[in-house]
Amino acid sequence: MIEANAVNVLGVAVSPINMEIALQRIARALEGKEKGYICVTGVHGVSEAQTDPAFRRILNRAFLCAPDGMPLVWVGRWLGQRQMERVYGPDLMLAVMELSEQEGWRHFLYGGGNGTVNVLKERLLTRYPRLQIVGTHQPPFRPLTPPEQQRLQEQILLARPDLMWVGLSTPKQERFMAEFLPKLEVTLMCGVGAAFDFQAGRVRQAPRWMRRAGLEWLFRLGCEPRRLWKRYLKNNPLFLFRICCQLTGLQKFPLTEK
Repeated sequence: MIEANAVNVLGVAVSPINMEIALQRIARALEGKEKGYICVTGVHGVSEAQTDPAFRRILNRAFLCAPDGMPLVWVGRWLGQRQMERVYGPDLMLAVMELSEQEGWRHFLYGGGNGTVNVLKERLLTRYPRLQIVGTHQPPFRPLTPPEQQRLQEQILLARPDLMWVGLSTPKQERFMAEFLPKLEVTLMCGVGAAFDFQAGRVRQAPRWMRRAGLEWLFRLGCEPRRLWKRYLKNNPLFLFRICCQLTGLQKFPLTEK
Protein backbone atom coordinates (compact mmCIF):
# COMPACT_ATOMS: atom_id res chain seq x y z
CA MET A 1 0.00 0.00 0.00
CA ILE A 2 1.39 3.41 -1.00
CA GLU A 3 1.95 5.72 1.97
CA ALA A 4 -0.32 8.76 2.11
CA ASN A 5 2.63 11.17 2.26
CA ALA A 6 4.98 9.23 -0.03
CA VAL A 7 7.21 11.32 -2.28
CA ASN A 8 6.42 10.73 -5.93
CA VAL A 9 9.76 10.32 -7.72
CA LEU A 10 8.94 9.48 -11.33
CA GLY A 11 6.04 7.26 -10.26
CA VAL A 12 7.97 5.55 -7.45
CA ALA A 13 6.57 6.08 -3.94
CA VAL A 14 9.63 6.94 -1.87
CA SER A 15 9.16 6.94 1.90
CA PRO A 16 9.72 10.45 3.34
CA ILE A 17 11.98 9.23 6.14
CA ASN A 18 15.37 9.60 7.78
CA MET A 19 17.43 7.03 9.69
CA GLU A 20 15.65 7.65 13.00
CA ILE A 21 12.19 7.23 11.46
CA ALA A 22 13.35 4.12 9.58
CA LEU A 23 14.56 2.49 12.81
CA GLN A 24 11.31 3.37 14.61
CA ARG A 25 9.19 1.84 11.86
CA ILE A 26 11.34 -1.28 11.64
CA ALA A 27 11.10 -1.73 15.41
CA ARG A 28 7.30 -1.39 15.35
CA ALA A 29 6.98 -3.88 12.49
CA LEU A 30 9.17 -6.47 14.23
CA GLU A 31 7.36 -5.97 17.51
CA GLY A 32 3.96 -6.42 15.86
CA LYS A 33 5.11 -9.22 13.49
CA GLU A 34 4.05 -7.06 10.53
CA LYS A 35 5.40 -8.78 7.42
CA GLY A 36 6.91 -6.66 4.69
CA TYR A 37 9.99 -5.95 2.64
CA ILE A 38 12.21 -2.87 2.59
CA CYS A 39 13.62 -1.50 -0.65
CA VAL A 40 16.66 0.75 -0.22
CA THR A 41 16.38 2.69 -3.46
CA GLY A 42 18.42 5.24 -5.35
CA VAL A 43 18.52 6.70 -8.85
CA HIS A 44 19.36 3.29 -10.32
CA GLY A 45 16.23 1.65 -8.89
CA VAL A 46 13.95 4.53 -9.90
CA SER A 47 15.44 4.48 -13.41
CA GLU A 48 14.92 0.71 -13.74
CA ALA A 49 11.28 1.24 -12.78
CA GLN A 50 10.71 3.57 -15.74
CA THR A 51 10.87 0.74 -18.25
CA ASP A 52 9.69 -2.10 -16.01
CA PRO A 53 6.13 -1.64 -14.67
CA ALA A 54 6.33 -4.90 -12.70
CA PHE A 55 9.42 -3.67 -10.89
CA ARG A 56 7.75 -0.32 -10.20
CA ARG A 57 4.84 -2.18 -8.59
CA ILE A 58 7.30 -4.07 -6.37
CA LEU A 59 8.82 -0.78 -5.16
CA ASN A 60 5.40 0.75 -4.57
CA ARG A 61 4.21 -2.22 -2.52
CA ALA A 62 7.20 -2.12 -0.17
CA PHE A 63 6.78 -1.65 3.57
CA LEU A 64 9.45 1.04 3.20
CA CYS A 65 11.02 2.41 0.03
CA ALA A 66 13.95 4.17 1.68
CA PRO A 67 15.78 7.03 -0.11
CA ASP A 68 19.26 5.60 -0.63
CA GLY A 69 20.49 8.45 -2.79
CA MET A 70 20.81 12.19 -2.33
CA PRO A 71 18.89 13.07 -5.54
CA LEU A 72 15.80 11.37 -4.06
CA VAL A 73 16.27 13.33 -0.84
CA TRP A 74 16.60 16.60 -2.77
CA VAL A 75 13.38 15.90 -4.66
CA GLY A 76 11.58 15.08 -1.41
CA ARG A 77 12.75 18.29 0.24
CA TRP A 78 11.77 20.28 -2.85
CA LEU A 79 8.28 18.80 -2.48
CA GLY A 80 8.06 19.84 1.17
CA GLN A 81 9.36 16.81 3.09
CA ARG A 82 12.02 18.69 5.04
CA GLN A 83 12.71 15.77 7.42
CA MET A 84 13.96 13.53 4.60
CA GLU A 85 17.56 12.38 4.80
CA ARG A 86 19.50 9.69 3.03
CA VAL A 87 18.93 6.20 4.44
CA TYR A 88 22.12 4.60 3.19
CA GLY A 89 21.87 0.81 3.00
CA PRO A 90 25.21 -0.04 4.70
CA ASP A 91 24.49 2.46 7.50
CA LEU A 92 20.94 1.16 7.94
CA MET A 93 22.27 -2.38 8.33
CA LEU A 94 24.72 -1.33 11.05
CA ALA A 95 22.13 0.81 12.85
CA VAL A 96 19.66 -2.09 12.97
CA MET A 97 22.38 -4.50 14.12
CA GLU A 98 23.36 -2.14 16.93
CA LEU A 99 19.74 -1.80 18.06
CA SER A 100 19.36 -5.58 17.84
CA GLU A 101 21.84 -6.11 20.65
CA GLN A 102 19.28 -4.47 22.95
CA GLU A 103 16.12 -5.86 21.34
CA GLY A 104 17.27 -9.44 20.71
CA TRP A 105 16.20 -9.50 17.05
CA ARG A 106 17.40 -12.51 15.06
CA HIS A 107 19.03 -12.03 11.64
CA PHE A 108 19.58 -14.10 8.51
CA LEU A 109 22.08 -13.07 5.80
CA TYR A 110 21.24 -14.02 2.20
CA GLY A 111 23.41 -13.07 -0.77
CA GLY A 112 26.95 -12.23 -1.74
CA GLY A 113 29.47 -14.35 -3.58
CA ASN A 114 32.88 -15.93 -2.98
CA GLY A 115 32.19 -16.44 0.71
CA THR A 116 31.31 -12.79 1.36
CA VAL A 117 28.31 -13.68 3.53
CA ASN A 118 30.48 -15.65 5.97
CA VAL A 119 33.08 -12.88 6.20
CA LEU A 120 30.26 -10.41 6.81
CA LYS A 121 28.88 -12.56 9.62
CA GLU A 122 32.27 -12.73 11.33
CA ARG A 123 32.84 -8.98 11.08
CA LEU A 124 29.37 -8.14 12.39
CA LEU A 125 29.75 -10.49 15.36
CA THR A 126 33.14 -8.97 16.15
CA ARG A 127 31.59 -5.51 16.14
CA TYR A 128 28.36 -6.53 17.92
CA PRO A 129 29.16 -9.50 20.21
CA ARG A 130 25.56 -9.92 21.46
CA LEU A 131 24.12 -9.98 17.94
CA GLN A 132 22.10 -13.03 16.93
CA ILE A 133 22.88 -14.09 13.34
CA VAL A 134 20.98 -17.35 13.08
CA GLY A 135 21.84 -18.32 9.52
CA THR A 136 23.53 -17.44 6.23
CA HIS A 137 22.99 -18.52 2.65
CA GLN A 138 25.01 -17.80 -0.49
CA PRO A 139 22.63 -18.37 -3.42
CA PRO A 140 23.69 -19.31 -6.96
CA PHE A 141 23.82 -16.62 -9.66
CA ARG A 142 20.55 -17.85 -11.18
CA PRO A 143 16.96 -18.42 -10.06
CA LEU A 144 16.54 -21.05 -7.36
CA THR A 145 15.32 -24.45 -8.47
CA PRO A 146 12.27 -25.95 -6.69
CA PRO A 147 14.47 -28.19 -4.49
CA GLU A 148 16.67 -25.20 -3.60
CA GLN A 149 13.60 -23.17 -2.70
CA GLN A 150 12.41 -25.99 -0.47
CA ARG A 151 15.77 -26.18 1.30
CA LEU A 152 15.77 -22.42 1.86
CA GLN A 153 12.26 -22.56 3.32
CA GLU A 154 13.33 -25.33 5.68
CA GLN A 155 16.48 -23.43 6.68
CA ILE A 156 14.50 -20.28 7.48
CA LEU A 157 11.87 -22.27 9.38
CA LEU A 158 14.54 -23.79 11.62
CA ALA A 159 16.49 -20.54 12.08
CA ARG A 160 13.41 -18.42 12.95
CA PRO A 161 14.89 -15.02 11.99
CA ASP A 162 13.03 -11.78 12.54
CA LEU A 163 14.82 -10.00 9.72
CA MET A 164 16.39 -11.33 6.54
CA TRP A 165 19.04 -9.18 4.84
CA VAL A 166 19.23 -9.67 1.08
CA GLY A 167 22.49 -8.67 -0.58
CA LEU A 168 21.86 -9.06 -4.30
CA SER A 169 21.86 -6.41 -7.03
CA THR A 170 18.91 -4.22 -8.03
CA PRO A 171 16.38 -5.23 -9.34
CA LYS A 172 17.20 -8.89 -8.55
CA GLN A 173 16.97 -8.46 -4.77
CA GLU A 174 13.64 -6.61 -4.90
CA ARG A 175 12.11 -9.29 -7.11
CA PHE A 176 13.40 -11.97 -4.75
CA MET A 177 11.86 -10.28 -1.72
CA ALA A 178 8.49 -9.74 -3.37
CA GLU A 179 8.35 -13.38 -4.44
CA PHE A 180 9.68 -15.04 -1.31
CA LEU A 181 8.28 -12.94 1.54
CA PRO A 182 5.00 -14.94 1.52
CA LYS A 183 6.94 -18.22 1.30
CA LEU A 184 9.35 -17.70 4.18
CA GLU A 185 8.79 -17.57 7.95
CA VAL A 186 10.37 -14.15 8.46
CA THR A 187 8.82 -10.81 9.44
CA LEU A 188 10.92 -8.32 7.46
CA MET A 189 13.22 -8.61 4.47
CA CYS A 190 15.61 -5.79 3.59
CA GLY A 191 17.48 -5.50 0.30
CA VAL A 192 20.76 -3.66 0.79
CA GLY A 193 22.68 -4.46 -2.41
CA ALA A 194 26.39 -3.77 -2.14
CA ALA A 195 26.23 -3.37 1.66
CA PHE A 196 27.38 -6.99 2.02
CA ASP A 197 30.56 -6.26 0.06
CA PHE A 198 31.15 -2.94 1.82
CA GLN A 199 30.70 -4.24 5.36
CA ALA A 200 32.68 -7.40 4.62
CA GLY A 201 35.58 -5.21 3.48
CA ARG A 202 35.52 -6.63 -0.06
CA VAL A 203 34.71 -3.31 -1.80
CA ARG A 204 35.79 0.23 -0.85
CA GLN A 205 33.12 2.75 0.08
CA ALA A 206 33.15 6.32 -1.17
CA PRO A 207 34.38 8.92 1.34
CA ARG A 208 31.59 10.28 3.51
CA TRP A 209 31.81 13.75 1.96
CA MET A 210 31.17 12.28 -1.50
CA ARG A 211 28.18 10.32 -0.20
CA ARG A 212 26.72 13.44 1.38
CA ALA A 213 27.28 15.47 -1.79
CA GLY A 214 25.53 12.93 -4.00
CA LEU A 215 28.80 11.93 -5.69
CA GLU A 216 29.07 8.30 -4.60
CA TRP A 217 28.21 7.24 -8.15
CA LEU A 218 31.38 8.97 -9.41
CA PHE A 219 33.55 7.12 -6.90
CA ARG A 220 31.98 3.76 -7.75
CA LEU A 221 32.29 4.46 -11.48
CA GLY A 222 36.01 5.09 -10.99
CA CYS A 223 36.36 1.80 -9.08
CA GLU A 224 34.31 -0.37 -11.48
CA PRO A 225 34.08 1.47 -14.83
CA ARG A 226 33.44 -1.60 -16.99
CA ARG A 227 30.52 -2.80 -14.90
CA LEU A 228 28.93 0.54 -14.00
CA TRP A 229 29.52 2.96 -16.87
CA LYS A 230 26.21 2.16 -18.56
CA ARG A 231 24.26 2.46 -15.31
CA TYR A 232 25.60 5.90 -14.40
CA LEU A 233 26.37 7.60 -17.71
CA LYS A 234 22.97 6.65 -19.12
CA ASN A 235 20.67 6.58 -16.09
CA ASN A 236 21.87 9.73 -14.34
CA PRO A 237 21.25 12.18 -17.23
CA LEU A 238 17.92 10.48 -17.99
CA PHE A 239 16.88 10.76 -14.36
CA LEU A 240 17.74 14.46 -14.30
CA PHE A 241 15.77 15.09 -17.50
CA ARG A 242 12.73 13.15 -16.30
CA ILE A 243 12.67 14.74 -12.86
CA CYS A 244 12.80 18.20 -14.46
CA CYS A 245 9.82 17.20 -16.60
CA GLN A 246 7.94 16.02 -13.50
CA LEU A 247 8.71 19.05 -11.33
CA THR A 248 7.82 21.51 -14.09
CA GLY A 249 4.61 19.65 -14.94
CA LEU A 250 5.67 18.76 -18.49
CA GLN A 251 5.05 15.06 -17.83
CA LYS A 252 2.95 13.17 -15.30
CA PHE A 253 4.29 10.16 -13.39
CA PRO A 254 1.33 8.80 -11.41
CA LEU A 255 1.77 6.56 -8.38
CA THR A 256 0.16 3.18 -8.84
CA GLU A 257 0.33 -0.38 -7.50
CA LYS A 258 -1.69 -1.84 -10.34
